[in-house]
Amino acid sequence: MNPPTEPDARSVGLAPPERVFLVVVDESDELKVALRYAARRAQHTGGRVALLYVIEPSDLQQWAAVETLMREEQREQAEALLQKLSAEVAELSGSMPVIFIREGRRRDELLALIDEEPTISVLVLAASAGAEGPGPLITALTGKALTKLRVPITIVPGSLSDQQLDALT
Repeated sequence: MNPPTEPDARSVGLAPPERVFLVVVDESDELKVALRYAARRAQHTGGRVALLYVIEPSDLQQWAAVETLMREEQREQAEALLQKLSAEVAELSGSMPVIFIREGRRRDELLALIDEEPTISVLVLAASAGAEGPGPLITALTGKALTKLRVPITIVPGSLSDQQLDALT
């Protein structure tokens, strides 16, 4: 006699959880590579893309009125950029991304978001193609902060072309 088995999600009519590919939005050239990779992976796996933009604190904290104005301007810029990127993601993946805007230090806010959002399943970052190294976020996350992550990191070479990315995904 066979031992009883647990039913899996498909046998009881439930869909498996959606894979969410998180991309950190910044002003780097590599962003487009990470975005395309994540969108294509989401398209081919039935997943979704999430975009995180972090508004970092300024050094003008002693000038509260100036800092407030700067933060408002940064938020407007973030929203405009995310709107543009969302359209690109929707075109590549077939669905609108989930948007997160946070204020604080990029690494700290990224780690906090991953802890708070159980739907995030993969962090996608693109490494700088320059001689200065892969980038500050990748350097930070592949060091001691790696132990704080509950999801895998996919690091995509920032020098890949659209055709190379499409072949990989």
